[in-house]
Amino acid sequence: MSEQNNKNTQKWTEIEHLPEWDEEYYEVYTAKKFGKWVMLKTLKPQFKDDPRFESMIEKEFDVRYNLAHPHIVMINDYEEVPGLGKCIITDDVYGDSLAKLLREKKVGAEHVEKICTQLVDALDYVQRNHIVHFPVRPETIIFTENIGNLKLIDVGFDQREHLTPADAEEDIYNFGKVLSTVLEQVPDAPAHLKRIAAKCLDENPRRRYPNIHSLRLDIVHRSDNKIYLAVIIFLILMIGLLIWFNSSWAPVKPDTAAGFINIFTS
Repeated sequence: MSEQNNKNTQKWTEIEHLPEWDEEYYEVYTAKKFGKWVMLKTLKPQFKDDPRFESMIEKEFDVRYNLAHPHIVMINDYEEVPGLGKCIITDDVYGDSLAKLLREKKVGAEHVEKICTQLVDALDYVQRNHIVHFPVRPETIIFTENIGNLKLIDVGFDQREHLTPADAEEDIYNFGKVLSTVLEQVPDAPAHLKRIAAKCLDENPRRRYPNIHSLRLDIVHRSDNKIYLAVIIFLILMIGLLIWFNSSWAPVKPDTAAGFINIFTS
């Protein structure tokens, strides 16, 4: 038994608590597993040995294990770690939380851009996979140290067949809170983003964006109506062109025009 414990101890080294990254029910650690940096999530002491919370962390592992997205921290395993108990093992994410960057007033235009693209992509992925999760907050958004990529670290504790409209509304509302907070420190950000944040935070949910797709289109100054209008205009032009080629005003003979139409429409 002592030999097995010794091997297990050597497997895990440099375990360090990261209190700033703690979640509502979990403590978060960084550690080396066989010399490779990983992160650990384990139940806070007051929740350990409670079957309800043990079931919760096991279910979170089951839900998140098959998720794969570049802006969501991936789960690798669920196992016993000496001194900590059962832990969810995730990829290491070395960097700063958005909360820390806000406190230190280090938020810039590059963070705004990634919140409007990478965070929106991650939320879209979570919703398409019907993942129920805790509210997105600055504490759960990490920017990696070297590249500055955005990563969500607290994503999903349940998976349903379908999400409710309220679930989607909550994501859009919380995105608006994050965006609004960041824009306070980036006064030269694109002006339309303040309007978008305000729409996300509208007291009347019916006046918010109905879904992530609509939010994304507005961020890039596009709308479904504009896309549909462009398609309709294109079709009208094509029909007009075909009629013209088949008319007496066409610069080619009817037989040639007919051949052209057959090629064009085949």
